[in-house]
Amino acid sequence: MTTLARATDTLTRDALTVLQPGFAGTTAPDWLLRRLGEGLASVALFGRNVTSPEQVAALTAQLRAEREDVLVAIDEEGGDVTRLEVRTGSSFPGNHALGAVDDVGLTRAVAAELGRRLAAAGVDFNWAPSADVNSNPDNPVIGVRSFGADTDLVARHTAAYVTGMQSAGVATCTKHFPGHGDTGVDSHHAVPHIDVDADVLAERDLVPFRAAIAAGTRAVMSAHILVPALDPDRPATLSRRILTDLLRGELGYDGLIVTDGIEMQAIAGTYGIERGTVLAVAAGADAICVGGGLHDEGTVRRLSDALVEAVRAGELPEERLADAAERVRALARWTAANRPADGAPDTADGDVGLRAARRALRVTAAEDVAPLTEPPYVAALTPVSNIAVGNETPWGVAAELGRLLPGTETGSFHGADAGSEALAAAGSRRIVAVVRDEHRHPWMAAALDVLLAARTDTIVVEMGVPRARPRGGLHVATHGAARVCGRAAAEAIAGV
Repeated sequence: MTTLARATDTLTRDALTVLQPGFAGTTAPDWLLRRLGEGLASVALFGRNVTSPEQVAALTAQLRAEREDVLVAIDEEGGDVTRLEVRTGSSFPGNHALGAVDDVGLTRAVAAELGRRLAAAGVDFNWAPSADVNSNPDNPVIGVRSFGADTDLVARHTAAYVTGMQSAGVATCTKHFPGHGDTGVDSHHAVPHIDVDADVLAERDLVPFRAAIAAGTRAVMSAHILVPALDPDRPATLSRRILTDLLRGELGYDGLIVTDGIEMQAIAGTYGIERGTVLAVAAGADAICVGGGLHDEGTVRRLSDALVEAVRAGELPEERLADAAERVRALARWTAANRPADGAPDTADGDVGLRAARRALRVTAAEDVAPLTEPPYVAALTPVSNIAVGNETPWGVAAELGRLLPGTETGSFHGADAGSEALAAAGSRRIVAVVRDEHRHPWMAAALDVLLAARTDTIVVEMGVPRARPRGGLHVATHGAARVCGRAAAEAIAGV
């Protein structure tokens, strides 16, 4: 492919403007700064770019020294999906915990404080919240990222989240349109299908997006899912019927449309990233998220060149690319106008995340359960993490229990022999078994069977979606695995 992106003509600048790429490292590489000068308008941050809020603030200042109006995006949902606190776990519970509490004022306050911290670090565009109705209990990628399985609950909390975060000057990106909740496949790996009729979609999946639009969400993210009732041929990200006719036309949305990661296998493995990028913009997408996996200058060049060549070949109308680029610039103007001024009064509510996590706990105790007074053995029954959550972020209750009960020991177990291995490792210590979505993992349920048959006083902590029946001497459902959820569970277990 001929390299065209070195030029500075309007067409090439527009092509660069619609890309939202990532990069490697904790400082901006030279190629990224150069591309900002050539027209690139957005930069995406991932866990690999973050060591601390102070480091992120220095990084975003470096980016804005090159281009003052650059959009700095991040995938910071709080809860299980955190980038700003990727090394420690989040100070905020995720959507499922907030939905369990069902206090829209609390959701608004959590989102506002999370937004304040993002803004303080120089981040002004957040790929959140997830507005997916988690109607499929076996969903492998949404789960606790959703406010719940009830449409109206999801809608009211989505709206509250949008209002709260944008009050801090951080633009929200409501995802994953038209709804990723009824899938049994992770679009990081393949194309999920949602095979329900249009009436079900309208009454269930689209309702939270209507609420987000009414609340003023500045962006919406498309899903790489095939919904035959809406378009039998192309996934939503590449579908004009879904992005233009439905989202813009029927729902009346006029803000920025962003794709989910274009290098995810649902697109890359079927269309390729260059073709997928062109088709997405042609369908109505305004910005291409890339960089979760591919995060080099070559990827930016390939995608910008593909867009330029598509226009020159007559495959992509030049006015469509120009319109997409203008929508990106319009969002940049909004964030610049709403960016907190230096010296603005500090309205921090640093404890709101922990308060929310405590309120989200659901504790079920057997009548004869003895309180935990000695350091236990924490057996983490650990599933394979999905790509959205990643495996960089610590989770569980062992660290927090160790602070309350020094001498606490822990181990991680997986597979058919997890129960017997955990028993052997625990010795005479009381066991705290930590699980994540027991209902989705037969090996995990079997391990609990083994533990509870041998030790009826075993404490069970469910840090995923609590669909399995409560069991154990004490059962604690946290509705998520954020660090504050682990702290709240440890407090309940230790009786403090």
